[in-house]
Amino acid sequence: NEENIAANITGAYLLGYDIIKIKGKPTISVKDREIIRESMRRLVGMEILDEDASNITGQFLLDETSLNPEKIFKRMSSIALGMFNETLSTLRTGDKTNLQTIPNRDDEINRQYFLLVRFIRSTMVDRRLAGIFNLENIDILDYRIASNILETAGDTIVDLSRSISETSLSSSDQKKIYDIAKDIETIQKKSIDAFITNNRSLAIEAIKLHQQHQSKISKTRSSLQHKKHAPIAFLDLIYIFEKIAQSWSDISDLVQPTYRK
Repeated sequence: NEENIAANITGAYLLGYDIIKIKGKPTISVKDREIIRESMRRLVGMEILDEDASNITGQFLLDETSLNPEKIFKRMSSIALGMFNETLSTLRTGDKTNLQTIPNRDDEINRQYFLLVRFIRSTMVDRRLAGIFNLENIDILDYRIASNILETAGDTIVDLSRSISETSLSSSDQKKIYDIAKDIETIQKKSIDAFITNNRSLAIEAIKLHQQHQSKISKTRSSLQHKKHAPIAFLDLIYIFEKIAQSWSDISDLVQPTYRK
């Protein structure tokens, strides 16, 4: 009863175990059984192969040599960008219908994140895998950091969508925030492309765009200081957008400089 079944299953998956067996004493309750099934569904490639009253056996069915860290990372990024764009467009259109789907799409980012972390750990144990994908130790570390940043950005976008769905700001204030935040998409695209291609020039472009974005936010905050009743909700939304933009800039910082010998 003291065991966190979901955490144990996820932990075993991330450690690279191909077979996960859960045994009940003496049986597995209906409640725990559903927790186990849900935990398995959250893990890409993990399927329940055998089940009875006292046992559940899951197995990882993907060939790890067929996994591609770049493609997994791109998928995470693509989902995050779609979530962000639809959330941002709500400020312009006022249509909050799509905001309801944002948490479910973040769940898919988490699934891909777990898969990538599993792959990264496997490459550290089995250098053959690292060789297949031409990954040095620094590349493996960077993928781990960048994927964590992406996963956190997804969570932040969920917070953003929730704040926008509940906001009482006027349409004019929402339009102002939209105008401030609309260039974040470009920052993200350049940051992700720079990371994947290890293009330092592109990373510098993304960093400069982020600096310009920060300058725009600073000017907005300064202008609000002169108002006696600056809306807190306005500043809160600005802060969340600022966190998201910082995430993409952090990924740009991972792109390694190249030096002439």
